[in-house]
Amino acid sequence: MPTYRDQAVVLRTHQLGEADRIITLLTRTHGKVRAVAKGVRRTSSKFGGRLEPFQHVDIQFAEGRGSLEVITQVESVHVSKLAADYSRFTAAEVLVETADRLVAEEWSPAVQQYRLLLGALRALETSGMPAPLIVDSYLLRALAIAGYAVATLNCAGCGDSDVRWFSPQGGGAVCTACRTSGSGALEAEASTHLGALVAGDWEAATAADLLTQQRVDGMVIAYATWHLDRALRSLPYFEH
Repeated sequence: MPTYRDQAVVLRTHQLGEADRIITLLTRTHGKVRAVAKGVRRTSSKFGGRLEPFQHVDIQFAEGRGSLEVITQVESVHVSKLAADYSRFTAAEVLVETADRLVAEEWSPAVQQYRLLLGALRALETSGMPAPLIVDSYLLRALAIAGYAVATLNCAGCGDSDVRWFSPQGGGAVCTACRTSGSGALEAEASTHLGALVAGDWEAATAADLLTQQRVDGMVIAYATWHLDRALRSLPYFEH
């Protein structure tokens, strides 16, 4: 049975039978892969906790029949400690669910999404940055990679620089003429904060006052929900 290796982030797991699990991973070079980890739920399993969500692993697959590969070897590259902090654990759940939704096609390389997810998970664990800022920045940047870049300074509809509204369905910042139903007011501070999140400018992002951060968080969630077609299941559990 042919085999191949890759590095990957574990996105989610599902039970299969009495002792197996189906593992969904975002790999560095093969995109999203679904594979069976045989016997992983047994206490004697050599894989142990290496195949839990958020773990960064070096993994070997054997080509399976149908849509599922078979995991034959797993080594930890980085052991995530996010499960020890509820707020950051639920934030990480938002990240991996978003990646799973955005990378819909299996075995299609998604290197940018892989790198962005890995970086965001590491930032949650080690940077000390507020989790909501990391999540908002990740959502905007992941959506941009997927083709849904948010407008922050110029109107998404006509390019006008006089933007006063935020429209999730309209592409972000819009002028009064391009305003759609359900648009919210977009103050200059919010526009600047949105731009900082998109750019990953943490100094500027953390400089925004709490009210601005909260308002923009609502905009980002609305924008992500619109372009993902439905709300993320993990969002209600995330402590904003």
